[in-house]
Amino acid sequence: MRLSEKEEQLLEKDLIFEQITRLSDRVRKKAESGKTDTLNLAKSVNELQGKIKESTRRMMAKVSELSMIQAEALKLQQDVREKEQTLEQAYIRMEQGEAPTEEAAMEWEKLLRTEGRRQLESQEKRMAEEEAEHYTIAGGITTTAEPRPNAYIPDDDTELPVPRPYGSLAPFKPQEAGSSMRHIRKPIVKPIEI
Repeated sequence: MRLSEKEEQLLEKDLIFEQITRLSDRVRKKAESGKTDTLNLAKSVNELQGKIKESTRRMMAKVSELSMIQAEALKLQQDVREKEQTLEQAYIRMEQGEAPTEEAAMEWEKLLRTEGRRQLESQEKRMAEEEAEHYTIAGGITTTAEPRPNAYIPDDDTELPVPRPYGSLAPFKPQEAGSSMRHIRKPIVKPIEI
């Protein structure tokens, strides 16, 4: 009897073991499927978080770009207002007969000075060219010696006023006084009495 009880207990234990094994297998399968579901869910959550971060970064970049454009637009509007005020003041000054702006007046004065300087330079250049013509002798040779007359126009009314060469009786031109002449007293010219 004891053996039959033991067998009965063993059968019960086998039955319990099988049921527990089936239940544990079912729980294990659920846990494994839950692991894959959890893993897939975690992956999708990570992807969504990455997308959210990326879209947030893009949105922040767009917001900062928009704020920069707004600041530039405000600055340009301020510039337009200033230019309109300057234009109105220029019209008022022009109606009063003044220069439109101080910069325009300064530019006009500069232009006049430049034009005057150019005219003066061209006049000086012409005078220098005319002066250089006096120092050019026959044959196109340039000299630094002061030009001297080599002919005279006769005073006779009978002849044509054609220059006549001096020949050997050319007028004398004395040399400039040297540096030692400063020590010599100038002569006192006595008046001639008649």
